[in-house]
Amino acid sequence: MHMADALVAPAVAGTMFACSAAAAVYSVKQVKLDIDTKKVPVMGVMGAFVFAAQMINFTIPGTGSSGHLCGGMMLSALLGPWGGFLTMIGVLLIQGLLFADGGLLALGCNIWNMAFYGCFLGALLIWKPMMKGGMSKVKIAAASILGCVLTLQLGAFSVCLETYVSGITELPFGIFVGTMQPIHLAIGFVEGLITAAVLVFVYEARPELLFGSTEKEQEEGRFSFRHTLAVLAAAAVLTGGLLSLAASSNPDGLEWSIEKVAGGVELEADGGIYEAAGSIQETTSLLPDYGLKGSESALGTSVSGIAGAAAVVALCAGLCHIFKLFRKCSEQE
Repeated sequence: MHMADALVAPAVAGTMFACSAAAAVYSVKQVKLDIDTKKVPVMGVMGAFVFAAQMINFTIPGTGSSGHLCGGMMLSALLGPWGGFLTMIGVLLIQGLLFADGGLLALGCNIWNMAFYGCFLGALLIWKPMMKGGMSKVKIAAASILGCVLTLQLGAFSVCLETYVSGITELPFGIFVGTMQPIHLAIGFVEGLITAAVLVFVYEARPELLFGSTEKEQEEGRFSFRHTLAVLAAAAVLTGGLLSLAASSNPDGLEWSIEKVAGGVELEADGGIYEAAGSIQETTSLLPDYGLKGSESALGTSVSGIAGAAAVVALCAGLCHIFKLFRKCSEQE
């Protein structure tokens, strides 16, 4: 559901940048207050996993469309809403800069649509209330599916609203909403199942890593912290380097909806700000569209998956240094 620059007017893009930046500043303050020693490496590893998982588009049967994980709900269930939101920003930054996935002008929109709802509303309005009284596999699965479905519906609706306010006449609001919401309902359900599987594994391995776990639950883990982190890291490498090769070639929910409504996937936008954003992205995207420049080799996909996951880890580590989270962790130990 990565929006391209052509879908948003500069004023709308600026407004959404401001909204996303405000949420990010608030998240930094909260993370610095609430950071747990073990959450810092989890940010990098799970950010890498979400990046890799987003490369795998799964087919939506009978539609000709596909979908992919957003990851906000998963990250917030592990890192809390603030850590999850900051990690999602890292994922979206790497995707936009290194792989030209989503426009740079539309980055504020993409952060809001794909990260804000899943991390803040998913964690605080769905996950946290449902985990009161103790966690269980059934509760985790229910919260994952409900959270992914509802927050993805909100994200899809926001896309429609942003294009409407931007004056994108090729996408009439009512028709676009009527196309976007049903397809993202199906995508959200599949994402919920994937999220549930990952979170149930963490619950059985190290329940202390889940947002809102109790002291009793924290004593019931089957694996060590390092073992659990190693499994998740290996899953990220396997997903990005190998499983990504099996991704569906069908257009994702947003591209499919645009094609249905406007008759084509690509919309054009004229103006200096669009050209400037495109020029910057062309310079920074070393692996555009998750492939090697000038080559359609499958090797490019594997390289992109592994390189992108590593870049997310490096970015998360860098942000933790900037925000002095490693120093905070040392003080806790």
